[in-house]
Amino acid sequence: MYLSEFCPYCTLARQLLDQLGHAYQVIRVDIDPEQRRTMERRSGRGTVPQIFLGDTHVGGYDDLAALHRAGRLEQLIASAGRQSA
Repeated sequence: MYLSEFCPYCTLARQLLDQLGHAYQVIRVDIDPEQRRTMERRSGRGTVPQIFLGDTHVGGYDDLAALHRAGRLEQLIASAGRQSA
């Protein structure tokens, strides 16, 4: 997850994943301009958070929450886990 420390949507995304018990990697774009460029190249977006499950771009917090409400987040997480295994 690409994020910045004081972004409220980043905090919400982290809280949701923590609540669900899913590990994630934090990539701070507020302190590393190269990571921001990588995030923008990978996602096509300049806002944070930008969330990836494996190589699949989920989007931002609103997208993550919508997947969770629709019952599709767990399936995507499981699929991403199988890809990295």
